[in-house]
Amino acid sequence: MKLIVGLGNPGERYAETRHNIGFMVAEQLARRFRIALKRKGFQGLYGAGHILGQEVTILLPQTYMNRSGSSVASALQSLGIQPGDLIVVHDEIDLEYGALRVKVGGGHGGHNGLRDLASSLQDPHFVRLRVGVGRPPAGGDVSNHVLSRFNAEERSKLDDIVSFAVDAIERILLDGPTAAMNAYNNRNLLSESI
Repeated sequence: MKLIVGLGNPGERYAETRHNIGFMVAEQLARRFRIALKRKGFQGLYGAGHILGQEVTILLPQTYMNRSGSSVASALQSLGIQPGDLIVVHDEIDLEYGALRVKVGGGHGGHNGLRDLASSLQDPHFVRLRVGVGRPPAGGDVSNHVLSRFNAEERSKLDDIVSFAVDAIERILLDGPTAAMNAYNNRNLLSESI
């Protein structure tokens, strides 16, 4: 079984913000494969089902980004899943909007959700799907940037970018993270024809 986690913050205040793109991707993945995210547990909302022949649980932690680790650790322990079978989807300011990066292991890079995950799991060797949200303009505040909503131009491309990220998760599940890295890591959807 794989555990797929979208990182974000619960509540209407944070809906459709850059920091919640992990939620958006996980929710779209669940819709694509008809997995209802209605169960409450693991300090989050989750659903279980099958994607491309693999048993999966999709989790949206409801602990707020900075405390995501307790939710994910609870799910891993209860479901008997090892960190190597964990896929975490999160926003990444060091990637341009429209770019993805698949990675296994590594540091948190200043991302508070990943920092808390690493602290809670004590094992950084899980798969990360980093979804680019870009940096704020020079001198802009990073926290304000990630907690702000996408502008009109960005929103017009958001559905395509979320679908692109869901395709990358499918590739991870079908062929493994290395194949997904080769397929997605040097691409930016916005520089390709959509």
